Amino acid sequence: MIYELAEIAKKEVENNCDAYEIYIDESNVIQLDSLKEELNFAKEEIELGVGIRVLKDKKQGFAFTSDLDKIAQTAAQAIENTKLTKIDENYAFAEVEKVPTVDKVYDKKYDDLSLDESVEFLKTTIDTAIDSGCDVTGSGFTASRGKSLIINSNGVSIEDEGTGFGIGLSVMLEKEGEVATAYNSQSSRFFDLDGEKIAHEVCELAKSSLKTKPVETGDYDVVLDYYAATGLLHTFIGAFNGENVMRGRSILKDKIGSEIANPTLTLTDNPLLEKGMATAKCDGEGSVSKKTDLIKDGTLNSFIYDIYTANKEGVKTTSNGLRGSYLTTPMISPTNLEFKFSEMKDLSEIDKGVLTTSVLGAHTANPISGDFSVEASNAFKIENGELTEPINKAMISGNVFEIMKKVEGLKSEIKQYGSFIIPKLLVHDLRVVGQN
Repeated sequence: MIYELAEIAKKEVENNCDAYEIYIDESNVIQLDSLKEELNFAKEEIELGVGIRVLKDKKQGFAFTSDLDKIAQTAAQAIENTKLTKIDENYAFAEVEKVPTVDKVYDKKYDDLSLDESVEFLKTTIDTAIDSGCDVTGSGFTASRGKSLIINSNGVSIEDEGTGFGIGLSVMLEKEGEVATAYNSQSSRFFDLDGEKIAHEVCELAKSSLKTKPVETGDYDVVLDYYAATGLLHTFIGAFNGENVMRGRSILKDKIGSEIANPTLTLTDNPLLEKGMATAKCDGEGSVSKKTDLIKDGTLNSFIYDIYTANKEGVKTTSNGLRGSYLTTPMISPTNLEFKFSEMKDLSEIDKGVLTTSVLGAHTANPISGDFSVEASNAFKIENGELTEPINKAMISGNVFEIMKKVEGLKSEIKQYGSFIIPKLLVHDLRVVGQN
């Protein structure tokens, strides 16, 4: 069906503009949410829509619709919208290249997954947490299947398909007047999620966070658990956005070839990663997926670009023009960010430190300077290579670009959270301000 829709749209635009791009997106989603332990929201939704971009007289126009009877009007609107934009020589659409294969992005289990089965999965997760002695404050489960097709006037025609599953759980535990909370989540291309394991782990985290003790203010070796790491890394990754670089909003501007991170670190944007949550044959504008080393052995190697920004900067696109759906035009965004360390430290090597499971306030970090001050959450002291007592409220401050120069990987499981594929991270001499 999507090819038929693409042909309808093509006939409406091909003789009325200089170039065109048609993007069709079909999604099936099951979404469940609970308030405390009671399911309070359930949705099973199918959405299909068309986004049309055109170039005419070096101007760009865009329009979209989910009404499949109005493709002709949408095409006409896209052409009409070129009158609202300025002439720009840098507008262009993807060229034909060999399309790569991607592995393990579709789980056939989705085809037979029912709403009842999804509800049962989430209920089992909730019940496991309750049986473990915790109060559930919220939980959610999503399962989705997406199919897209992009064609353009240069001859590009790429169809992509994938599935995704996610589970999240937050709990609270009250004991002897003290309250502890904890949260965890898991996502996968496959329905191989382990809700019961997550429930046990998040409940154990809450239990171990009781009876907190203050920590002395000082400089510590700080282990950033996965959520804590990703919270701070969002600010770091923003500096690799080609548009930010072009507009002078990146501290990394003019630093290609300079050492910006620990020499043991190589950071790769990899849209071809097996089972990666952002793995795809191409980006949202039809540029075939390719790996990009952003950092190589600590040295800044590349930024990420879509076609427009790449043309303005006189470089090639890195296939990072992503789009959330047919409703939007492509925007520069990372795919699967692999943080690989050639050497890894062990927890046993840390004499005096702090581990924080997550941080509160990471969004307040200065996106240009990289300065941050965040609250450590579910944090613990590290003494002589072992986790000891939980820590009362503490603030952690520093500069994300400075800490990346000395960050190390900690021997731990490699996990994907959002765009980030990371181990736990170890940062030396980070300021921790204790609070009673």
